[in-house]
Amino acid sequence: MTNNAKGLLITSIGVLIMSLESLFIKFTTISPIVFSFYLGIFMFCSTAFTLFAKQRDVVRNIFHNSFVILFICATLMGISNIFFISAIKSTTVANVVIIFSTAALFSAFFTYLFYKEKIGKNIYVASFFMFIGLFIIFNDKLEVGNIKGNLFALVCTILFAISFVLLARHKEVSRVALTAVSGIILSTITFFLSDSISIDLRTLGIVMAMGLLITPISRVMIGNGTKYINASEVSLLMIIETIMAPVWVWLFLNEVPSSYTFIGGSVILLTLIVNSLYTMRAR
Repeated sequence: MTNNAKGLLITSIGVLIMSLESLFIKFTTISPIVFSFYLGIFMFCSTAFTLFAKQRDVVRNIFHNSFVILFICATLMGISNIFFISAIKSTTVANVVIIFSTAALFSAFFTYLFYKEKIGKNIYVASFFMFIGLFIIFNDKLEVGNIKGNLFALVCTILFAISFVLLARHKEVSRVALTAVSGIILSTITFFLSDSISIDLRTLGIVMAMGLLITPISRVMIGNGTKYINASEVSLLMIIETIMAPVWVWLFLNEVPSSYTFIGGSVILLTLIVNSLYTMRAR
């Protein structure tokens, strides 16, 4: 198996697993802050065990080679998780994952801003159509909570895009260590934001399954996959989550997106597919 095929396979499985996160969040009724607190703890526990049991050399190298960039990316990912969970709790899953799918657009912008890499004409064209899609979604006659959820999703996307750009330049950063540190940061921030961290056993079990299995496994697999494939291929594979997350919620919770989401989402998805295929062909 070639490195490219290996990267495509690993990333695809990681994204498919990640698409289950929205369903697990929807299964609970606790606040996003409390959910984030326990999620961070379980994320740290699962990945820290792997680090100290099998990758002790990685722990030693962190403080010598990549601690600063790891801490920055972990902080961005931790905060983006809070906004993601808040968005899922406030609006439909379809809205959140479609807005999140525009991360490739923001990645191109921040790559230019941070590293002065030239933005291709295809990115300008794709940006135009993506903004049309976002405008349609945000123009829906939604309740205030849904509008807030859309904004949370947009902030989450921007923070994730920045961390993705930084990680693409620093491939030496351990993805397992990154997930562990982001879990600690996530729990620390939400601990000071929460008035109470009480939780029932059923909800604890749901968060535990997500924090010990779904989130760390998906993040590590996607992170490792990015070592073998380029950003355009990652963007194309992220469409798996955009399609599957609303499907899981529809199957189990009967949550149906609005017509505005279907229209705007179709514009964004088609733009992503065409742009990613164009970029891969050009390379």
